[in-house]
Amino acid sequence: MTAVTWSGPETDHPARTASRRSMDAVSRGAKDEWLALFADDAVVEDPVGVSMFDATGEGHRGRTAIAAFWDLTIGNAERIEFEIRDSFAAGDEVANVGTISSYLPGGHRVDAEGVFVYRVNDEGQIVSLRAFWETERAMATLRQV
Repeated sequence: MTAVTWSGPETDHPARTASRRSMDAVSRGAKDEWLALFADDAVVEDPVGVSMFDATGEGHRGRTAIAAFWDLTIGNAERIEFEIRDSFAAGDEVANVGTISSYLPGGHRVDAEGVFVYRVNDEGQIVSLRAFWETERAMATLRQV
């Protein structure tokens, strides 16, 4: 599978472009490139609400906190693949619908199906990344590959 499979519209939109750059950087393990896509005061909520990655449910605000989120989550995966089936852009946001597959140490894979919402500022920097997926549903897909 290609690291990012895109079946959504190809229409140019600043938030859609930023989301695609984000997924590309994640799929290549390019942490510094990914962090550079975010505004200084950006917030990442992945998943939205209280989770094993965010005890307060308030998200990871600012590049330092977002870098720590990478280390806790993305940085622990052997590889991450994205399958985006649709994408809806409006205003300064885009909502991508699809599946993120994380390949974990020990030969395990988990799939998170969801809606992934990116909002950008006038410079095209990500100011908000909100991932709507359910931990229990994702964990139910955990399997040996």
